[in-house]
Amino acid sequence: MSLRNVPAPAGRLAAVLTRLLLVMLLLVPLGLERAMAQDNPSGLPLPRFATTRSTPINVRVGPGTRYDISWVYVKAGVPVEIIQEFDTWRRIRDVDGSEGWVHQNLLSGDRAAYVAPWNRELQVPLLPSRNDAGAPRAVLGSGFRVDVSECDGQWCEVSATHRPENGRASTYHGFVHQDQLWGVYRTEVFD
Repeated sequence: MSLRNVPAPAGRLAAVLTRLLLVMLLLVPLGLERAMAQDNPSGLPLPRFATTRSTPINVRVGPGTRYDISWVYVKAGVPVEIIQEFDTWRRIRDVDGSEGWVHQNLLSGDRAAYVAPWNRELQVPLLPSRNDAGAPRAVLGSGFRVDVSECDGQWCEVSATHRPENGRASTYHGFVHQDQLWGVYRTEVFD
């Protein structure tokens, strides 16, 4: 007589199957969470924008100091896009599309952007409010860097600082169409 042919009490079998199902339901999310954490150690969304924190910053070909240096950032506050994470290293993409790895401590969650770097001829008005009415406070040329304080999905509130070589810096505050910036996503909302 084989064990297959021995009938199990219905109540006992149901209890065993219920426990097995509960154990499986508890273990599956833990496995998924661990797998996701390995792909994204910070737990923050990918991709996302950040800025360089200090200078100089060595951008490397791989995630670690044993990898060669591709290029060096010599200014803080440069907007970059974080596209991948590995342990404490972040793979970034810059406005030109170049990619490399930097340590997480060299990046900041502060937001900055470049005005329409894809069109060298474009002049973008810095407006006093979230609409196209009113005289511009300034006109920003393609590639001009701005600090971004918030975006609502259509407009971003920014600060633009002009630093002439022989003079005092001037800062202008206002609003720019969100789709005219590299450093924020087209419909991203944050404050």
